[in-house]
Amino acid sequence: MTQAEPLLSTADDALVIAGHRYASRLLVGSGKYKSLEETRLATEASGAEIVTVAIRRVNIGQNPGEPSLLDVVPPSRYTILPNTAGCYTAEDAVRTCRLARELLDGRTLVKLEVLADPKTLYPDVIGTLGAAETLVREGFDVMVYCSDDPVLAKRLEEIGCVAVMPLAAPIGSGLGIQNRYNILAIVENAKVPIIVDAGVGTASDAAIAMELGCDGVLMNTAIAEAQNPVLMASAMKHAIIAGRQARLAGRMPMRRYASASSPIAGVIA
Repeated sequence: MTQAEPLLSTADDALVIAGHRYASRLLVGSGKYKSLEETRLATEASGAEIVTVAIRRVNIGQNPGEPSLLDVVPPSRYTILPNTAGCYTAEDAVRTCRLARELLDGRTLVKLEVLADPKTLYPDVIGTLGAAETLVREGFDVMVYCSDDPVLAKRLEEIGCVAVMPLAAPIGSGLGIQNRYNILAIVENAKVPIIVDAGVGTASDAAIAMELGCDGVLMNTAIAEAQNPVLMASAMKHAIIAGRQARLAGRMPMRRYASASSPIAGVIA
């Protein structure tokens, strides 16, 4: 590989989740699009390999005779990541994951969300911990949505979650990363992938998350509610790559005062 070749095009920098390697560090949702066709086009433009599906809201086979998301996001091409969006108790979340496992032929990778209230959509910490413990015990590979609390994130890792997914800002808000220092603390103390989940609004937000050292970013609303979702999906793809490469390259130090861009040694007075 030459220096001119993009590092993220190789398997050397793969995102590894539950033993599986992914070239893309962008994960996308499948809700809020105007049509299944728009879902297909935006997902393709994003370059994502993992697509989240809200089992309680989207048909992936539980409603025979109705259009299925899997017709445009086929499991042969994408890793389908069922999530428990809309669950407000640990019991509902666990039940939803069990249903997803049946619908997806025994696949165990799930995204866990246990929400506290419909206004903020913040996670219920106690419910999330309880559900995570149950699901890990039952053999699920749990990717878990949580608040940007470094202590909670570490506890979820210790329980056995395969990825921890702190919010950048409230779900669907588009506010971007509101507490970079908490995200940085989570990243620095983690031994599992850290994936920013919720709050991203535009490409620069995604790039910042990657520059902070996050392993990936999951988003839905930022793409689906853009004026041109397909174009925004492409923008997010490139932002993730740019942010990751900037992190690996190592940024220049910040200085209080100017520093000449050309050397001054040997300048004729």
